[in-house]
Amino acid sequence: MRRRFARVLALAVTATVIPLTTPAAAPANAVIGGQPVDVARTPWAVALSSRDRFGPERSGQFCGGVLVARSTVLTAAHCLSEAVLGIPWQQVTDLKAIAGRGDLLSKQGREIPLRKVWVNPRYDTYTNAGDFAVLTLAAPLPESSVIRMAGAGDPAYRPDTDGAVYGWGDTTGTGDYARTLRASRVRILPDTVCEKAYPGSSEGTYTPRSMVCAGEPAGGRDACQGDSGGPLVARRKVIGLVSWGSGCGHAGNPGVYTRISEIAGSLGRLR
Repeated sequence: MRRRFARVLALAVTATVIPLTTPAAAPANAVIGGQPVDVARTPWAVALSSRDRFGPERSGQFCGGVLVARSTVLTAAHCLSEAVLGIPWQQVTDLKAIAGRGDLLSKQGREIPLRKVWVNPRYDTYTNAGDFAVLTLAAPLPESSVIRMAGAGDPAYRPDTDGAVYGWGDTTGTGDYARTLRASRVRILPDTVCEKAYPGSSEGTYTPRSMVCAGEPAGGRDACQGDSGGPLVARRKVIGLVSWGSGCGHAGNPGVYTRISEIAGSLGRLR
């Protein structure tokens, strides 16, 4: 994902796995500002994995995803980009979704190969619009592991609604990647906040129709590198996918999420 000094929320591949940027450190107690969560309570949060590209540590996790149907995982389109994987995703032989594994160093849960990958062909790497992909699992998961998607006009999108973002990414903004699933409480913010923060530049352009703005005006709670594609949840529904932003937990630079209601139409056509 082309970010040019902005936050890239997935891991990059070079000779070793490193974050594409090294933002200033976030508060030590401040996914940023989060705490560990029990994956049994959030079975819809999945990790995307490739040991071939990212090594055996942390089960090869490089992005997050969310289970929205028994065999369907949503994630960010940029997670499947060559900028993240180092090679075209079609050449990665061991892409898997890991479900039910909160601790990436454990053997719990299931590692499920992908039967099909669909990356939104309209994903715009300059504006970051359309940042989503649909993954079909080779084996279904229980219906009890599925989370509902919030449609257009759902109250969960209203500003000041309490939400939470989930992931195994950087917890400080300095490359401290979590081994266990974490959640950070964030607020759904008015579109005007992100329109002001991201009016259009090399960092991206905030578009209310297809994006959701969330975080804290003072900073300190946010998604970060490695959290890409993970779920933003409010009122027990998934409303967004971790997509982009500038820095991690910085005041005045909220996180930007792909709006789930804009994905529903494409998802229906793919089924």
